[in-house]
Amino acid sequence: MIAVDTSSWIAYLGGDGAHDAALVDRALGDRQVCLPPVVLTELLSDPKLPKRVQALFLSIPLLDVSDGYWQRAGALRAKLLAKQRKAALADVLIAQSCIDNDVVLVTRDTDFRSLAKVSALKLI
Repeated sequence: MIAVDTSSWIAYLGGDGAHDAALVDRALGDRQVCLPPVVLTELLSDPKLPKRVQALFLSIPLLDVSDGYWQRAGALRAKLLAKQRKAALADVLIAQSCIDNDVVLVTRDTDFRSLAKVSALKLI
């Protein structure tokens, strides 16, 4: 099972043939893809999102948000900020969802590298 970040979804939907888009395609075919809730929110925020693409996103299982999630996400963000690293709230929430569910995140967004350095986040 893999979680897919917004950046890789955009590449996949745009027909990009890069490694991350190929992973998304394979995971969809194998029904091995899931979404962090924040990624679903980001994707559904596009007012021009075609209905068929919206239906695809709504059919993908969401990662669970477990007790203490918000506290752990806050602590993770504080750890990044203490190191004077970029700590976008949405990225921290996505990372914490993946950490809590022990799922690898597929992303093009290089900001997640800082998160992986200070946490148990696994990236592809």
